[in-house]
Amino acid sequence: MAKSNSQTKRHRRLLFLGLSSFIVIGVTTFTIGRYWVEIYDKYQEKKELENELIILKNKEKRLKSDANKLQDPDYIARYAREKYLYSKDGEFILKIPEE
Repeated sequence: MAKSNSQTKRHRRLLFLGLSSFIVIGVTTFTIGRYWVEIYDKYQEKKELENELIILKNKEKRLKSDANKLQDPDYIARYAREKYLYSKDGEFILKIPEE
């Protein structure tokens, strides 16, 4: 009987150790998987933000160029004549339809 009792304890200990190991491995795998998903999401977000940054930098260059052009009175006068059909004294405006 003493042999059986020690074998049962040994068997229980091995079972406990096996289940504990399985739980630790499962939790670790789940945690690593969750972090991988989070890292992938951040990587995608970074790519989207970099593309948005490029677009915004191009827009900034365009706006700075327009702001510099608007400092020139000749440009403003020409822009107003073209866009809003303003004319100089004695000047006639003929709008030709685009085909």
